[in-house]
Amino acid sequence: MLDSCVSEVAGAVRIKLHVHPGAKRNGISGFFGDSIKFDLQTPPVDGKANAALIRQFSKMLNCSKSAVQLISGECSRDKVLEIRGMDKSNTITLLNDHIL
Repeated sequence: MLDSCVSEVAGAVRIKLHVHPGAKRNGISGFFGDSIKFDLQTPPVDGKANAALIRQFSKMLNCSKSAVQLISGECSRDKVLEIRGMDKSNTITLLNDHIL
């Protein structure tokens, strides 16, 4: 299922997310259509949830925060993250380790 949520672009991967802010824990809780459902403890106030989402994905994928960029969905639950310097197969392997 992760295969349909992660796409590879030139030198990066893009991950489609459906974010649930204000959750009890952080992590992948399942799937929502063709997106990963991601629970995030941080409430959606003043961009703090977006910053926390970037921090969480940089930790999960063992990359720097500067490699993770929110490219769409700043004010929406449906978001797309782009991670530079990653390939699709490695990203899927790392994400599988974080499914709740």
